[in-house]
Amino acid sequence: MSGTSLDGVDGVLVDFSGLRPHVLGHVWCEFSPPLREEMLALNRSGADELHRGALAANALVRVYAGIVEDLLRSAGLDAASVRAIGAHGQTVRHRPGEFDGTGYTLQINNPALLAELTGIDVVADFRSRDVAAGGQGAPLVPAFHQAVFGAAGERAAVLNLGGIANLTVLSADPGAPVLGFDCGPGNVLLDSWCLRHLGQPYDADGAWAASGQAQPSLLEQLLSEPYFAKAPPKSTGRDLFNLDWLLGHLTTRSTFTPVDVQATLTELTARTCATDLQTRGPGSTVLLVCGGGALNGQLMRRLQAHLPSCRVESSAKHGLPPLQVEAVAFAWLARKTARRETGSLQSVTGALGARVLGCFYPA
Repeated sequence: MSGTSLDGVDGVLVDFSGLRPHVLGHVWCEFSPPLREEMLALNRSGADELHRGALAANALVRVYAGIVEDLLRSAGLDAASVRAIGAHGQTVRHRPGEFDGTGYTLQINNPALLAELTGIDVVADFRSRDVAAGGQGAPLVPAFHQAVFGAAGERAAVLNLGGIANLTVLSADPGAPVLGFDCGPGNVLLDSWCLRHLGQPYDADGAWAASGQAQPSLLEQLLSEPYFAKAPPKSTGRDLFNLDWLLGHLTTRSTFTPVDVQATLTELTARTCATDLQTRGPGSTVLLVCGGGALNGQLMRRLQAHLPSCRVESSAKHGLPPLQVEAVAFAWLARKTARRETGSLQSVTGALGARVLGCFYPA
């Protein structure tokens, strides 16, 4: 899994033979600066996009193949032991329902090359079928969250704080629908602002933000974005929440210091996510947080401050470390595809119905 944060790739080797997924190995590989910059650039229109995108896909897949090799070697397994690789690819455009009524979602990937390099069947392009069925194509992890974290009798929710924050309101009643949607920015603005002013890819533990003061006037400007008031189903990405969006709120007359902007962005993520949980999952007693944002101590503290009657906990307390959850989810979705089982939830994406997700590339 390589997400909106564009920091690198998490790969997991998962055994699904038991009642719960069992992670046999986890490897993380940082993106090289040139590859990261190219994938970031491909989020916007530019010269020779088709050519550049194809070469970036090849480079990304070679990273994937190296991770697969590392995982198999560390586990003492061969390629024949693996049923399939779930390879989500790198999202560079996500515009469901727009332009012609269908829209599109686009992930940089070359699953055919990955199958060739690894000798393992590959499942990719998970989002397009849901978009074709009138859905948002995102988030896709709520079905996995329900299967792994759902517990009868407890009102719980899962918050994935990747580049974009997405919330899953779990159902304590097996017959009740699961709700899930993108809240808005998770780490994407925090990381971009930190890189711009500190030259660091992220604000470690939120220490920089913690040293500043959130600015109410700036926060209210940012909260005026119509996306926040939009009802689910909804999804978003860098198409909307990017550095230009932020700079549009910071006019030449703005006097906010960089550290106070970082504090305000942290508050923006915490407040929008907390408000969404209070609105869409009232009475929730526990919020399981995963993704890189779960390692941001200041962000976790601000979430807890906004949710005094709800325990805000790392997903590690519930069996899966934060940086493994999404990668395991796409392994789970790949398994669903290999078994020709539906992987989407109509209640989450708003599609015409649940669909078998992804395309299959035999080795």
